[in-house]
Parts: sequence; structure tokens; C-alpha cells
Amino acid sequence: MVALATYGVSTAEPGTRRLGAVRVWLAVLIFLVFGMVLVGGATRLTESGLSITEWRPIAGAIPPMGEAAWQAAFELYRRSPQYELLNRGMSLAEFQAIFWWEWAHRELGRFIGLVYIAGFFWFAIKRAVPPRTMVALALMGVLLGAQGFVGWIMVASGLEPGMSAVAPVKLALHLILASLFFAALVATFVGLGGAASEAAPPRVRGAARLLVLLGFAQIALGGLVAGHDAGLTYNTWPLMDGRWVPNGLWLLQPAWLNLVDNVTTIQFNHRIGAYVLAASIVGYAIALRGAEGPARGRAVLMLALVLAQMALGIMTLVLIVPISLALAHQGVALVLLLVLVWNASVLQRGARAKSGG
Repeated sequence: MVALATYGVSTAEPGTRRLGAVRVWLAVLIFLVFGMVLVGGATRLTESGLSITEWRPIAGAIPPMGEAAWQAAFELYRRSPQYELLNRGMSLAEFQAIFWWEWAHRELGRFIGLVYIAGFFWFAIKRAVPPRTMVALALMGVLLGAQGFVGWIMVASGLEPGMSAVAPVKLALHLILASLFFAALVATFVGLGGAASEAAPPRVRGAARLLVLLGFAQIALGGLVAGHDAGLTYNTWPLMDGRWVPNGLWLLQPAWLNLVDNVTTIQFNHRIGAYVLAASIVGYAIALRGAEGPARGRAVLMLALVLAQMALGIMTLVLIVPISLALAHQGVALVLLLVLVWNASVLQRGARAKSGG
């Protein structure tokens, strides 16, 4: 995603009013996608994601109106495996509670799509950004469309016979695509002059990009944890089942299945991923301790965020996943990703400006 800000986006400083409008549009989208991911997290935590069993991108924007419409929607849900396996006997009022979460998630997705499409075509007509930037924005639009499509594939996986939740791998893919789009928005914002470029040696720029990759990896692992409800097991820290390395990490065959289907392995990997990311950020902050200006401040901010994120993760685990803490854990992860991408984009933009790119 850093590449979108440095290779697909012009790093010139036009300083035009139109470019300022583009940055406002991108900032609004960043805020909306942040909210979208949190609403999606709440939808998962409340087990609301399978309450709407139809894919109606346009007609579905209008919720049930009246008793008959609500009963019809409830009847569709009562035919689902989740109702049979988990929620048999649920009342209409209880159904409405989970319905509104899923409807809000989809409605926010529709709104983001409309805001993106409207802004894209408006700025294309006005020629507000360079052609290379429009190509990058077009690719981001494809990514946004893919995110919505994968969302429905994910929901459909939970409607298969015998399923009471969506497929964990598809949930993780849904989350990582949202995070990629979020990061692309941030990188493009920076690339269009949303932050001043800064010079840095190649090793620092490389380390900044590595931190972005580690951040994405940890989000993907978190998606698998959420998909498998792995946070409801091994609710102790720092040990798992009284051990630093728990038994049963490689029970499944072939071995790679453990990475996506073994709850023990998935939680262990998420813990290790957190330690690796935190240690890497600590190392980065130490390396920049003598730096001056914003770079050092961003490194300190990253360090504070990753420590807060770890503390929230530990509390979420030990307290057996209270919704408020789980959402805070997810929200801070996105803020950390934003800062990591911002940092890498600013440094890379400075390198290209120095080389005349």
C-alpha cells in the first residue's frame, strides 16, 4: 500500500485547492472505513453476521418496514443452520437486535461505496489529480469492490448446512482486504501532500516498510483468532495451558492446516506475532532515538500504541473477550496500522522527492 503513495501517486507539491479537496475526501473515507471495521467487529462479536441471509445490494438498503416484513425476514433466518444450532426459540425482538448490527454493517459499506464512486468520478472529471494517481485510485476501487464481494462469500459460507458461523479463513480475508483498502487510503493521502516528506537512510525506510508488513500479518492472525473464537480458550497469560509452548500445535494433517484450523496454533501464532511486532517497533524506536523532528515522534507514538495494543489484547484474553475490550483492541490495531503506513509513506515519499521522482 505504501507503493500506491510512492509509485502510483505523484509526489509533486501542486498545492492546489482541488488537491486539498481530494485529501478531504480521502480523510473522510479513512474515518468511514475505520468505523466500518469496528461495526464489523461488533457484528462478529454479537454473532449477528448471519442474520440477513440474502444478498440484495440495492433493495437491501431498506430495512423491513412493518410487522409482516419483519416476520418474513425472521422466517428466512429461521431456515438458517445458525438458528437451528444456536438460536432456536429466539424471539422476534432478539432477532431484530442482531439484524440491526448486520444491516448497519452492510449499509455503511454501501455508503462508503457511494462516497468513493462519487468522489472518484468527480475528481476524474475535474482532473484534480495526475493520471497516475487516477490509475491508483481505480485499482483501489477494484479492491473496495472485491472487499464487498468477499463479504458476501463469507456470509454465504456460514449458511452452508452444519455451519453456525462464517468460515474463519474467509473472515480473515474480509478483514485483511478492509485493512489493505484502509492502508491504501492513508498512503494515498500522504502521497498527495497530506504530510511533509522526510529524508531517511535506506535502512530506516526498509525497516519502516517491514513494520507495515508485520502489522498486516498480525491483523490477519487476529482475523483467524476472531473467526475461530480462539480468544475464548487459553485465557491465561503469559502461559498457555501452563506452558510457554503449548501441546497440540501440530495435531492436524497436513501440517499447514494447523495454521488456519487449529485453535491452539492460531492463538499461539497471534501471541508470537504480537511479541515480534512489539520487539520490532522497540528496535525501530531505539534506532531513531537520536533523530530529530517528526520521525522520532512517530516512533514514540508507534511504541505507545503497540504497548497499549498488547495490554488490551491481554485483558481481552484474560477477561474472556468482553465486547468493549475486544473492539478497543481492534480499534487500536487500526490506529497502529495507520501510523505505520503513514510513517513508511512519508519516508518513501521523501526518498522519491530527493531523487526527483
